Amino acid sequence: MLTFTFLSKLILHGYMSLKKESLSLREAQKLVLLSQLLPTPKVVGSAQDATLSAIEHLGYIQIDTISVIERAHHHTLYNRNSRYKSAHLEELIADKKVFEYWAHAASYLPMTDYRFTLPRKQAIASGKQKHWYKRDVQLMQSVAERIKAEGPLMAKDFNKKGKKHGEWKTAPTKQALENLFMEGELMISKRVNFHKVYDLTERVLPSSLNTTTPTDDEYGKFLVKKYLRANGLGKLTEMTYLIKNTKPLVTNALDTMLKTGEIELVNVSNTAYYVLPEALKLLNQPLARKKLKILSPFDNLLIQRKRMTDLFNFDYTLECYVPQHKRKHGYFSLPILWDGKLVARMDSKADRKEKVLYIHQLTLEPSLRKTEAFADALGRELQSFMEFNACNSIQLHRTIPSSFKFEHRVLN
Repeated sequence: MLTFTFLSKLILHGYMSLKKESLSLREAQKLVLLSQLLPTPKVVGSAQDATLSAIEHLGYIQIDTISVIERAHHHTLYNRNSRYKSAHLEELIADKKVFEYWAHAASYLPMTDYRFTLPRKQAIASGKQKHWYKRDVQLMQSVAERIKAEGPLMAKDFNKKGKKHGEWKTAPTKQALENLFMEGELMISKRVNFHKVYDLTERVLPSSLNTTTPTDDEYGKFLVKKYLRANGLGKLTEMTYLIKNTKPLVTNALDTMLKTGEIELVNVSNTAYYVLPEALKLLNQPLARKKLKILSPFDNLLIQRKRMTDLFNFDYTLECYVPQHKRKHGYFSLPILWDGKLVARMDSKADRKEKVLYIHQLTLEPSLRKTEAFADALGRELQSFMEFNACNSIQLHRTIPSSFKFEHRVLN
C-alpha cells in the first residue's frame, strides 16, 4: 500500500498520461535505461564535454584493471558518448573537472561532488571506518613529507626494499600512500601507464571548489538524489550499496523527502520504489529500442546484480572469478542490451597485437524471439565495437543455440 495518492501528484505535476500509481515492468525498464543514458543518447557540444556530462549525470565511473577488452571505465563512457576518446579522462583530470576516489569501488567522480567524499575520508582518518590497510602513522607522515618536498610521486618512486606484507601483499610505502589517499591527504593527479601518481590534495583541487563538509541531512539527500537521477528508481538497499554507515542517513532523507514531495513511491511488480517526480517525464520520451549496446560487466546499469534480476530478469555473474570448469558463459562475458532488454551475452577478447576481436561464445537468452532483427543490430554495433577495441577483424567461435547463424554478418 503506497503512503499517498500518486494520481493526485501526477495531476499536480502535469503527468496526465500516466494516471496510475504503478508502473509496468516495461515502463520501469524504460525509465531505468533512459536515466542511465542507454542506448547512447544524441549528444551536443564537444566530445569531451559530453564525456564530462555523462560522468556528472551517472555520479561515478568504475575503474577496473582487466584489459581483456578495453578497460571498464572507457567502455562505460563509450556507451554513453559515441564520440568518446580514452584521452578524455586524462584531459578532464588535468583540467580538475574529474578526480579519483571511492564510490562503491575505485571510480572517477565529478569534481563538483568532491565535498560529498569528505564524510568517508573523515571517518577513515578518525578510525570510525576501517580501511583494508593498517595505519603506520610514522611511515604515512614520511611519505607525505617527501611528496610535499619533491612533488607528485608514484609508488615505485619510494624505497623498494623491505618485504611486502599483509593480506594484500603490498609494499609498506604503497599501503601508506593508499591510506593517505583514502583519508583525503593525497589525491591522484594523473596516471602513467595506469600507475597512480600521488600528490597533496591542496595541489590537486581547484582553488574555487567548495570543500565544506556536508551535514548529515545534506549528505543523505545527496545520496538519494544522485542515485535516483542516474538510475530512475531505487530502493534503500540500492542507494546505500557498499557505501558504509549511510543507511540511517539515507533512511532519514527518504522520510523527509517523501513528506516534502521531493520524491515519490511507485509500485513495480508489487515492490515499492522511490522516484524523483520529474523523472517520470522520461516515460513520455522514446527509447531507441533498435539500437544495440555491448555492455561492460562493470557498467553502472549492471553493477547491482540482484537489481538486474528483479527489474530485467537477467541473472548475471562475471565468470572470470569463477573456476574454469564451472563457467557457463565464458571468462569475460559482456551483456548485450537490445529492444530495451538484456537479451544476450558475448564472451570476448581483443588481441591488439593481431588486431582481432575474438568472440569465444555468443549466448542468446531463451526469451529472445526476434533473432533476425537482433542479428542485424548486433552486426552493425560490432563494427564500431571492433574499432573501439583497436581491432580490424572479428572471429566468432561458437553460438548458443547453435542454430543461430551469425557468421556472415560478422565477417562481411
